[in-house]
Amino acid sequence: MEKADALVSIVMGSESDLGIMQETQTVLSRFGIPYETRVISAHRTPERAAEYARNLENRGVKLVIAAAGKAAHLAGVIAGLTCLPVIGVPITTSDLGGLDSLLSMVQMPGGIPVATVTIGKAGAKNAALLAVEILALTDAGLKRGLVDFRAEMSREVERADERIG
Repeated sequence: MEKADALVSIVMGSESDLGIMQETQTVLSRFGIPYETRVISAHRTPERAAEYARNLENRGVKLVIAAAGKAAHLAGVIAGLTCLPVIGVPITTSDLGGLDSLLSMVQMPGGIPVATVTIGKAGAKNAALLAVEILALTDAGLKRGLVDFRAEMSREVERADERIG
């Protein structure tokens, strides 16, 4: 379902991708960024994907995080239909472990970029953090939140070092 106040659109090619993309939702929620989550297939519902992509900007969405596995064309299709930034999350697959997804996303032709993160849950988390960084360019509160987030990561490493050392 489309959310009227969503700044970020999380789109995935299959409902089975949700287990990975919950990482994205968790990070966006932590930073208080409104998002919507949709299942739209570039291959099985191409007309729906096109209509959705063409209406993103009119609804106030600022960027898209698109996850897909195998041929993983969803991010590229969305990027080709909107001028919004698109971040691709390659989904782990049983066939090639997600390498197929990664290569499908990073091999976009010049002129239609898809910022692609690593495969799987780490990629889903990093996609959300990249979205936060992009939105923080014009939002001082998000910028402060990022600084605090990174400081907490540093403290966690220091605490682990103290426990071990």
